[in-house]
Amino acid sequence: MTTFDDRERAFENRYARDQEMQFKIIARRNRLLGHWAAQMMGLTEVEADTYAKDVVRADFEEAGDEDVIRKILGDFTSAGVDCDEARIRQALEHKWVEAHRQIMGTQG
Repeated sequence: MTTFDDRERAFENRYARDQEMQFKIIARRNRLLGHWAAQMMGLTEVEADTYAKDVVRADFEEAGDEDVIRKILGDFTSAGVDCDEARIRQALEHKWVEAHRQIMGTQG
């Protein structure tokens, strides 16, 4: 095996780890955002857990964050919660930071 092959394999392994880490951070962010939204809607703890899982699943509808934002905005509208898209995006950013800290903290 050549040095080039070793470097290529190392790069591929690092890329795979980075992608897995990014996936975990985004899933955690969406769960945290779901709990935040559930609290805004006044859901019970059990309902909040279920809702947070629904927010995580919503992210698989399309690439990017628009599907998550659209879900929460629609749910807020249905629940009569006065919250605009800008506030949801701000919460999304804050929850990303929190999720990053949580995931990276568990990595040792």
